[in-house]
Amino acid sequence: MKNVWKCYSLIVVLAFFSLCVDAQNTFTAQDRTTFSDFEKRVKEYSILRERLEKQLPDLPKKATPEQIEAHKMALQRSVQAARAGEKQGNLFTPKASRLIVSIIKTEFKGRDRADLRKRVFEEGPKGVTAKVNFSYPESKEMLEMPPSLLLALPQLPKQLRYRFVGTNLLLVDRENNVIVDYMPNALP
Repeated sequence: MKNVWKCYSLIVVLAFFSLCVDAQNTFTAQDRTTFSDFEKRVKEYSILRERLEKQLPDLPKKATPEQIEAHKMALQRSVQAARAGEKQGNLFTPKASRLIVSIIKTEFKGRDRADLRKRVFEEGPKGVTAKVNFSYPESKEMLEMPPSLLLALPQLPKQLRYRFVGTNLLLVDRENNVIVDYMPNALP
């Protein structure tokens, strides 16, 4: 009986992924170019961040929590210094923003969109200022993104993640909590 349930589960998962792939196949050539441009910009940030991290002293194999925190803060400061002067929209360009809003509208219609908005506003963090190159407060919870939306949005390098804060969509560095960029009014 367990094998039957595993088989059904696998079929459901495969159907879900095929729907997401079908949705991405409906993009125009211009949309794919916009996605590529966005992914290129995000990758450039990732390369910068990795270069800066390599310049820091290595953590010992048995690092203490204090050493780990100091390393994280040093990385954060070096990223912020290297990106001084960055402005909102350097990664989320107007074209990328329009396409992402379109994806969110397509993925979440009617009641699903209302449920997503309710979840973001009720469970999401309060009092977080969306500002490029600022630190996302560690004390604030990060609301997990719906898996179907993550599959539809442009893929991010492992160092970054999407996060909703109110109607804003943020790109946050996983390890140092720097807000890399944000998109206002992303949640219709």
